[in-house]
Amino acid sequence: MVLSRLIAAWLVHLFTASGAVFGLAAVYAIMQQHFKLAFALMAVTILIDAVDGYFARLIKIKEVIPNTDGALLDNIVDYFNYALVPAFFLLASPWLLPSAMEYVCVLLIVLAASYQFTQLDAKTADHYFKRFPSYWNIVVFYLFFCEMTPWVNATIVLFLVLLSFVPMKFIYPSRLDYLAKSAFLRVLMVAATIVWGLSTVGLLWIYPETSHLLVWISMSYIGLYAVISLYRTWKPLKIA
Repeated sequence: MVLSRLIAAWLVHLFTASGAVFGLAAVYAIMQQHFKLAFALMAVTILIDAVDGYFARLIKIKEVIPNTDGALLDNIVDYFNYALVPAFFLLASPWLLPSAMEYVCVLLIVLAASYQFTQLDAKTADHYFKRFPSYWNIVVFYLFFCEMTPWVNATIVLFLVLLSFVPMKFIYPSRLDYLAKSAFLRVLMVAATIVWGLSTVGLLWIYPETSHLLVWISMSYIGLYAVISLYRTWKPLKIA
C-alpha cells in the first residue's frame, strides 16, 4: 500500500475526529456565556461534517484502513455535536424554553437523537435521511436568533422530536444523487445550500444587529428544504 495514501486516510479520520474537539470548545464557550463564539464553533463542526465524507469516499478509506469504522466515528462525533452540545446550550440559556418544559424538552432531544443515530435505516438507499436527522444545533441557532416566546420554542422542539420517529425523507445536502434527474437542479440545490450557509454565518457575524435580507434568505432555504423533502417523500425518484 502506498504510504501517502495511508497517511491521507488517517488524516481524514483525524479531520472527522476534530469535530469533537471543536464541539468541546463550543461547550466551554457556552459555559462562559459566549454564545456567539459557541455558534461559530458549532458552525465549524457542521462544515467538517459536510466535507469529511467526500474526502473519505475520494480516497476509498475503507480499502485503506479496513479495521477502523469511519461511519461509527462520524456518528459518535455527530451525536455529540448535533444533540448533546445544543441540548447543553438550551440548559445554559433557560430563557429559550419555559421553565416547566426545559428539562422535558432537553431530555426528549437527547433520547430522540439516541434513537435516530442508532437506526440501521437512518439513511435511505437513495441517500436521504429517514426521519428528522437531529439537526438540533441548527434548531437551537434559530430559536436563539429568532427570539420567539419560550412556549413557541418548546412547541417547535416537541414537533421535531415527533418527526424523529416519523419515516419521512429529509434531504442529505452532500448526497443529492436522487434529488432530481436534472444535474442543473442538483447543482442549484448545492448553490442554495452554500448561500444559506453564508447567510447564516452573516447573521452570526453581525449579531446582535440583524439583516432582514439575510433572515429572508436563511428562512427561505429552510422552507425550500422542507418542501422538497416532503415532495421526495411522496414522489421518490426510481433507483436505477
